[in-house]
Amino acid sequence: MSSKLETILNLFEGKEIRSHWNANEEEYYFSVVDVISALTNSKNPNDYWYRLKSRMSEEEKSEISTKCRQLKLKSKDGKYRETDVLDTKGILRLIESIPSPKAEPFKLWLANLGGERIDEIFNPEIAVNRAVEYYRNKGYTDEWIKARLNGIVDYSNLQMFGKKGA
Repeated sequence: MSSKLETILNLFEGKEIRSHWNANEEEYYFSVVDVISALTNSKNPNDYWYRLKSRMSEEEKSEISTKCRQLKLKSKDGKYRETDVLDTKGILRLIESIPSPKAEPFKLWLANLGGERIDEIFNPEIAVNRAVEYYRNKGYTDEWIKARLNGIVDYSNLQMFGKKGA
């Protein structure tokens, strides 16, 4: 499972969020109504989604609607139905739009993540240290981590100088 999907699903505390991997775009798409159901106490997340769209400002609405797609996802009755889905960035924007106490931890997580990335702009070593810790937590050895980081640098150099390969 990719780290992006793992991270998103862990945030929902075990609630089922249907997702679809688009290999061409290298992006996950998540069911909007599943996210709404996980974050609200709505008995009908479809109605909640409809009302939320009508309350959004024109700017928010156009941003979400341009990213919103319909994919056939398996429903509770086992049939595949057209379902509104958003990519990772779209889902995170949707979460920001939901006025719910359950959405607050997501908003805090996003704020912390944004703060960390800003810190990394001023000190890129922080990003490298984060990557090393991530790989260690996944169980990789320091030798493997060193080889991986060197491979990333080598690949980056190939790309920078316009050489194909790797």
